[in-house]
This record gives sequence, C-alpha cells and structure tokens, in this order.
Amino acid sequence: MTAPARRGRPDRPAESMTDRLVDFVGLLRDHGIHAGPSETIDAAEAILVLGLSDRNRLRSGLAATLLRRNGQRAVFDQLFDLYFLATDPLESVRPADPESADALRDRLVSALAQDDRAAATELARQALTELGGYGGAGTGQSSGPVTTASGAGWSSYLTMKALRPEDLIDRIVAGMGGSTGEFDTTVRTIEANRRLTQFRTAVQTEARLRSAQLRGTEYIARRGIQSSTDQVDFLGAREQDLAEMRRLVNPLARKLATRLAARRRKSVRGHIDMRRTLRRSMATGGVPIDPVLRARKHGRPDLVVLADLSGSVTGFAEFTLQLVQALQDQFSKVRSFGFIDTCDEITPFFTPGELPTPGTAARIVRTANVTRFGSSNYGESLQGFVDNYLDALGPRTSLLILGDARTNRTDPNLTALQAMTTRAKHTYWLNPEPGRSWSTGDSAAQVYAEHVTMHECRNVKQLAEVIARLLPA
Repeated sequence: MTAPARRGRPDRPAESMTDRLVDFVGLLRDHGIHAGPSETIDAAEAILVLGLSDRNRLRSGLAATLLRRNGQRAVFDQLFDLYFLATDPLESVRPADPESADALRDRLVSALAQDDRAAATELARQALTELGGYGGAGTGQSSGPVTTASGAGWSSYLTMKALRPEDLIDRIVAGMGGSTGEFDTTVRTIEANRRLTQFRTAVQTEARLRSAQLRGTEYIARRGIQSSTDQVDFLGAREQDLAEMRRLVNPLARKLATRLAARRRKSVRGHIDMRRTLRRSMATGGVPIDPVLRARKHGRPDLVVLADLSGSVTGFAEFTLQLVQALQDQFSKVRSFGFIDTCDEITPFFTPGELPTPGTAARIVRTANVTRFGSSNYGESLQGFVDNYLDALGPRTSLLILGDARTNRTDPNLTALQAMTTRAKHTYWLNPEPGRSWSTGDSAAQVYAEHVTMHECRNVKQLAEVIARLLPA
C-alpha cells in the first residue's frame, strides 16, 4: 500500500505507508512519546486491520497501540492529523462568496446550538480562509498559489480573535433550548463551552494542515505542535496548562508512592546476622547455605518545604506544594513555609488528604506574612527563616527549597543558607529555570549551587524525576 507524497514536499516521490508510519513514530519520540519497535509493529498491524477509510477509527487504533501514559493524547492527535489527514490544495481554499465576521458568528451560534458537527467543521475551514490568512494567504490578497518565500501563512489565533466566540456563550445557550432553571442553564453553559473548545480545536487543526502544505509536514511537526502537559515549562504555562497540571497531581503522587514502596521492599534486608546464620547452618552440617539477614528499621524523615511565592514562579511553587502534600504519607511530618521578601509558615493552608484549591498561592500571599514590599529578596527571606523557624530543621529533616534564585541584585545571604544546610540532614533546591539561565541577570543560582544541590525542574516530567530520586528509601 502506498500513500500520496507528503504535504509540502511535492518533489518527493510517493512514500509507502510503512515509511510514513516510521516517520510518524519517530516524531512521537521527539515529542516525548516513547513508542518502541513492538508498539510500531502493533500499529502497522492495526493499519492493516482497520484500513484507511475511517480516519477516526484509525486514530483510535493507533492511539491504543502507541500510547502508554496519560497526557500524551493531545500531542498524538496533532501529529496524527499532520500525517494521516488529507486536505484540499491551497488554490481551492478561497471562498467564492466571502462573508463578514458577523455573518460567520451567526452561523457559528446556529451550528453549535444545534450541535451540528459537520457544519461546525466546514465553518472552521471557511472562517480560517476568510479571517486567518496573512502575508498573501488571505482572501483577495493573492491570485496565485502562496509560497513559503512570500511569508504567508494561516493563523488560528487571528481567526478566533476576529470571531470572539467567548462572547457568544449566552446566544448559544439560548439557542440550545430546554428549561430555564438555574441547574439546566449551568449544564447547558458547560456544554456550550465544550462545543466551543471543539470548534477552536478544529480551527487549529485546519491551520496546522495548511501550514504543513506551505512549509512541509516535518517542519510543522517539529515546530508547530503544542507540547504535552508534562513537558510545558512552569514559567511559560497558561492558566489552562496549570489546570491540567493540577489534575496530574494525584496520579503522579500515586506513581511515585508505588515506586518508593518497591524501593523499600528491595532494601528491607541489611547485614548478615552471624548468630542466627550459624544456628541455621547446624541443619546443613555447619555450612551456611542460607544466610540470615538483619531487617532494617525504616524511619520516615521529616520534610520542610521553603517556597518562593513571587509572581514569576507562583505556578511552579503551587504545583510542587500540591505534589508534596499528596506525598505527605511518605514523611512523618511535613511543614511548609513561603516567602517573597519575608518568611512565614503556610502549613495551615494545606489539609492532609485534600488537594489545595486553585489559587492557593495567591490566597497565601494575601493573608500570610510572606511579603512586605512585594519584590523577591532571598537574603531577607532566608534570614527570616533562620531567626524564626530554624528549630523546624533537625538531624532527620530533609529541606526542599523551591525558587528561581533571582534576588533582584540583593545580598544572597549565604551565611543564613549555610546555617540551614548544616542543621538539616539533606538540603535540595528545585529551580524552574533552565540551567543555562542560572548565571544570567540577577540570578544567584550559581552562587547558591556551590552550597546546596540544585536541580533543574522546568516541567512536570523533570519534577517527577527529581522527586523520585529525592524520596526517602
């Protein structure tokens, strides 16, 4: 079986479906989805069984064979669309009778109110054609085929900005009909938002496919695909990304707790008990065939978390505090402290067994004594901890510091940090910035790293790996 030449590469001869699948799996790996040879073989068999006529069925079959973890489906769907969905050539996307944005919005309200998916998909294509073209790709700006050199392209952002669908919720809800009770209105509003999300996804998919026609599938697959949630940088995360990260806390905590339990089982036995070994060897003529080992006594350490709650790293600190709270059963005691330019204990803001609600970090900043002037000051914050809470650290305590170490060019106060690390059993620093930025601007990360082990934790994946290494065995 052969497939048409890849979009954006008209000079390349037709490639086999096997080549396309191999390229597809290779890009999945580039985006953090580790599909091995066995999964690739299963995917090839799924293609043979399911065929190519029903693309949604094929999508589900390949997802079942290639994906193994939560949070990977969004990236998979984007790459699948690029490699297995066909689109019309660019010359045919210009509408014969352009409509105004208001007319398109009226049609959008009608299609979404009636849940007409075919009409919504067609409207997404038309809206992108009329409102999302730039650099000659839009209606009436060019009479011939658009080329990459012209700087042309298609933008889902421009399309959605012109349509302003978020302003249409009330009209869509009204068009859905039904009773007018408060509960029914709330349910219909949720459903209307879900349909709007589907429409936005359809526009993004169409824009991505047309961009692939202009610049090549591989180019867009490497540069135009949104990262999976566990690889989105904390410092660049949008609100919807942070919401998805919060949903990952419980599964991630369960996975880490299971890993820790297995590690403890493997290390449960320690040194040889000579007395009991010699007694047992009497049954084998004095030969110690079956040594007896002393069982280790495992004590759970205390954990103290010191988190920077300034605006630049709030999302990272909030997510990490949630993860630590979800893992608190692994410790005998967990105490949390927050700071911006002064330090205060924030343990009461977290209830054992319950996940913090969204906006916890902002609520802490408003009500706790973590700031006086509003700008990060690590030196003053560390000194505040030493002056007021140093007794929280002890020989069984692991200290976890969360922050980007950007001091606004104030004194980093290494003396206070050394007092803390000397008193604690272990001290670790998790930094949400990439390592290459630790010596730039007002960052004191390199200075702090000379006195405490500092780990780069830019996203959920890195955070999970670091926490797994640091958990007590």
